Amino acid sequence: MVKRGAGGTGMTSGEKLLGGMALAVYVFVLPLTAEWLFNGAEKVFGVSLDRGARDLAYYAVLFGLVLIAFWGFFGRNARAFFDRTWQVLGAAGVGLVAFYGLNEVTGRVLGLLRAGQVNLNDQAILARLGAAPRSTILMVVFLAPVVEEALFRGYVFGNLREYSRGAAYLVSCLFFAMVHVWPFFAESWDVGCLMVMVQYLVPGAVMAWTYERSGCLWGSVLLHCAVNALAVWQP
Repeated sequence: MVKRGAGGTGMTSGEKLLGGMALAVYVFVLPLTAEWLFNGAEKVFGVSLDRGARDLAYYAVLFGLVLIAFWGFFGRNARAFFDRTWQVLGAAGVGLVAFYGLNEVTGRVLGLLRAGQVNLNDQAILARLGAAPRSTILMVVFLAPVVEEALFRGYVFGNLREYSRGAAYLVSCLFFAMVHVWPFFAESWDVGCLMVMVQYLVPGAVMAWTYERSGCLWGSVLLHCAVNALAVWQP
């Protein structure tokens, strides 16, 4: 049975089960085991992957898991997109303006709060762009937005929204923020890394609003793709 959720489509019980497993793999399992798994695979198959190839394989696997978990959900949201195309595009456009407007306002405050704390996620992406620009652009602009919107907005926000709108915004934003700093915290156990989470709360809230307002997952996916593309291609 499919319930109506924030995206106007909802999820079946099977999608919820598989989605929970995919979320756990993305947030907790792979950040701690990916390096070990890649090293093992290289020894078994006698190959050597550079950082760009590893990153692309990482997100290709996640993309595949998300497609398996949410195939039907994606299909229902695709039909919703074509039923209300202008509503979806309008919400994504408003979300893009809100994203940059709110970031400008909060950025100055966060700069003081973080007291020079470096965003290691941003630094890692810049380094990957220099070393492997094509695979990084594919990962950042296309693969990651689909994976993250399906998990954090479609799964977490959409399902919690059925019970509490406030909890849906809070939990989905916290998950979205955590996934961008958790791998670096797990490596160094530097509590300062966790302060960077604050930087991702506004984007998480704006994308959740876009998902809710558009009534379709593809609204927040389009916004996420646009934001990442502009970040990658800015001078």
